[in-house]
Amino acid sequence: MSTKSTETTRIVAIGGGHGLGRVLSSLADYGSQVTGIVTTTDNGGSTGRIRACQGGIAWGDMRNCINQLITEPSIGSMIFEYRFRGNGELNGHNLGNLMLTALDNLCIRPLDAINLIRDMLQVKPYIIPMSEHPSDLAAITYDGKIINGETSVDELAEIPKRLYLEPAVPATKEAVNAIMEADIILLGPGSFLTSIMPVLLLRDIEQALKVSTAKIAFITNIDKEKGPAGEMSLKTMLHWCERAMEGRVIDTIITDEHQPQLAPKYQQMVLDLASNNHEWRHDRNKLKHAIDRLIASS
Repeated sequence: MSTKSTETTRIVAIGGGHGLGRVLSSLADYGSQVTGIVTTTDNGGSTGRIRACQGGIAWGDMRNCINQLITEPSIGSMIFEYRFRGNGELNGHNLGNLMLTALDNLCIRPLDAINLIRDMLQVKPYIIPMSEHPSDLAAITYDGKIINGETSVDELAEIPKRLYLEPAVPATKEAVNAIMEADIILLGPGSFLTSIMPVLLLRDIEQALKVSTAKIAFITNIDKEKGPAGEMSLKTMLHWCERAMEGRVIDTIITDEHQPQLAPKYQQMVLDLASNNHEWRHDRNKLKHAIDRLIASS
């Protein structure tokens, strides 16, 4: 791999929560060449409680990504990661979520709040919310029921017929620009229905991915998901993604085992990706090696 290719490659990673945070942390050495586009529809836990009383977008997944990108421990990072315990109203709240909410109220845009925290914690990769407008994930089941909220979608007994955002909101313009300028776009790993798909449901993102000249790769989970996504085959997941991108085909599958059910049009990069300590979790160095190989082949 040439030095030039690694120093100029622009990488966009799409998802939410722990999966996206893992990918971004594996790419920390790429610094500002990396952009994470983060799902903002979470309505559970501390994030859900804040949204219920303050409104706004969900901060939890962005906080998680920032946490995993902190390379130098500091008083600031300890404060940002602190979670309250006890019997009062603060029990279970993460201080980072509250800080982002407060900064959002003080700033013109949610993205400004994120950038203030990034600067404070010396995080180089860009973290961009999929939208700066509040929206919730919703699903339609095969018997016609409407299911509202990310946590409710996760609790479905079967795969939904389709997903949508309520209300429909515009994507953050910086997210669209990052996709249009990207050389590599990564989908996953993570919760398929509630972390990866919400970003793809945005019309502006859909259009940008459709016309993107980047190489698009899907990173599979190592362990089977709980909930309805756990009943979906990889072939079905890829179909959902490509349908959301108006037929744009995913180029490469980064996986820990060969997937014989996939059509030959998919290049499969089969590598050991599991952490030695937690076999269900991706190892950062192994992920970086896989993405470096993807860059070298693009």
